[in-house]
Amino acid sequence: MKLSIQLKDPQLSYNIVGAFDKNLEVFKTYFDYMLVLNGDEFHTDATDPKVISMMESVLSVMMAIAPKVTITERDVIYLIKLAEANELEHAADLFLRRKQIIINQQGKPIYPKTFTQAIYADAITQSDMVFGVGPAGTGKTYLAVALAVSYLKENKVKKLILTRPAVEAGESLGFLPGDLKEKVDPYLIPLYDALYEFLGVEMTNALLEKGVIEIAPLAYMRGRTLENAFIILDEAQNTTHTQMKMFLTRLGFSSKMVITGDPSQADLPKGVPSGLNEAIQKLHDIDAIKVIHFKRLDVVRNPLVQKILERYDD
Repeated sequence: MKLSIQLKDPQLSYNIVGAFDKNLEVFKTYFDYMLVLNGDEFHTDATDPKVISMMESVLSVMMAIAPKVTITERDVIYLIKLAEANELEHAADLFLRRKQIIINQQGKPIYPKTFTQAIYADAITQSDMVFGVGPAGTGKTYLAVALAVSYLKENKVKKLILTRPAVEAGESLGFLPGDLKEKVDPYLIPLYDALYEFLGVEMTNALLEKGVIEIAPLAYMRGRTLENAFIILDEAQNTTHTQMKMFLTRLGFSSKMVITGDPSQADLPKGVPSGLNEAIQKLHDIDAIKVIHFKRLDVVRNPLVQKILERYDD
């Protein structure tokens, strides 16, 4: 069946279909219907009017942004999810007006990829304390680290401090080999990985040795005042009341503090309330503190992973 959407500029065809037609394959994986471009016409074997309408809506946005934006498979997935939620109206503006945060080690520019990510990035830029809460895979920590590195490169801060509570280790910490740092480092790997992407392994290690970057368990923050620094607390749902209060009151002058976590995924012992949930309840109405809530819509995964999750949820 021929779609009503037609390719107006043949020079944009590669950006629309993607390398080896990868962008169009997303439609096949997501909807179980083929979508192909023949000349300037799009064809599909779909017969469901709702599916056809969504395909046309997504293609319309893709063609609107194609002259200025390199469209990726991730972008196509997000546009499809927006179409399913009837939230495509301002999607083109999101892509055309997005602000570059940083360029990673592979030379790839990093932008906010969803509406909530864009709001989150703006909040971090404008506020000294920001909570980013919601499901895993929404880019909460990744974007925070990207912004932290950009602030360091632009000399807006003198130090990066990244921390997580080592709750998962529990009593087993004492049985692991090595000193305390070696015991908790496995729980900090996601933070190392993000830094390696933006700074490279050698630069990250050099800055760690100089103390410009500090990656440490939350307990190391006690008794300090963190000034002229960009501080990120990851996995904050695993903090207790005492730990969260201690951390939040470390904020010094000329510093930014970003707290990320998923309130529904606390690993604390039974009966111990999450410091993250309590902090959001107590602080959400303070104007200088921003709380950004991510949704499942912001989780942009390979569509095959999406289907696997749906089967397990069922």
